[in-house]
Amino acid sequence: PSSDATLVSLSLGAAALSPAFDAATVTYTASTTNATNVINAVPAAAGSEIEITVDDAAVDNGSAITWKAGANVVKVKVTADDGTTKTYQVTVTKS
Repeated sequence: PSSDATLVSLSLGAAALSPAFDAATVTYTASTTNATNVINAVPAAAGSEIEITVDDAAVDNGSAITWKAGANVVKVKVTADDGTTKTYQVTVTKS
């Protein structure tokens, strides 16, 4: 089984990640004025599971996230076939 728990891409609609996405970087920030953005997380290994939370509430991959004013903490946990995990975090600030 694969032990690759990385993402090949992570996007939040038009909100730009800072720094730019890199599989080895796990902490990001983003700013948006939008009420919602669609999150898309693509795992490097096809069999990996992805769990997404926004301020500890579960969100489906590929769905729209509704932002509250101020900071919103998005966590994307990737679990590889062999149980290896990696968590990416994006703090999205809505103004």
